[in-house]
Amino acid sequence: MKAPTQVVAALIWRDGRFLICRRPPHKMRGGLYEFVGGKVEPGETKEAALARECREELDVTVRADSVYMELTHAYPDMTVDLTLFNATLVEGEPKLLEHTDLRWITPAQIPDYEFAPADREILKKLMEEAR
Repeated sequence: MKAPTQVVAALIWRDGRFLICRRPPHKMRGGLYEFVGGKVEPGETKEAALARECREELDVTVRADSVYMELTHAYPDMTVDLTLFNATLVEGEPKLLEHTDLRWITPAQIPDYEFAPADREILKKLMEEAR
C-alpha cells in the first residue's frame, strides 16, 4: 500500500472571514472549494511547502503559525495526511493563478459552498467554534 501524500493548507483569516479557493475543473475534485495549499515536496518542511504553495497559487507571502488541525483522508485515488496551519498573510493580495474563484467567507457561510471531502472535519470544527 502506498504511503499517504503529505499535504499542507492555510487557514487565513481577515476581518472575521477566512479564504477559500475553487479547484480548476481539469484537476481531481475540480470545481470544489478548498483551503489554499498542496503537496509537501521531498526534503521540504511543511512550513516551507505552505509558503511555496501560497506563492505559486495566489502570489502571496504567508507565514505558517500554529497547526489548526491534522487529519488523514482516503480518496479513491490517494490518501492524504493533511496539516492545516493557521497562517498569516504577510505580503500581497490573493490572485487567481491556479484556482477559478476565491472567496472570503464566514463560518456561517460554509454550507453555501461545496468543499473537497478532506476538508469536512475542519469545516465542522470551524462552525462549532463560531457558535
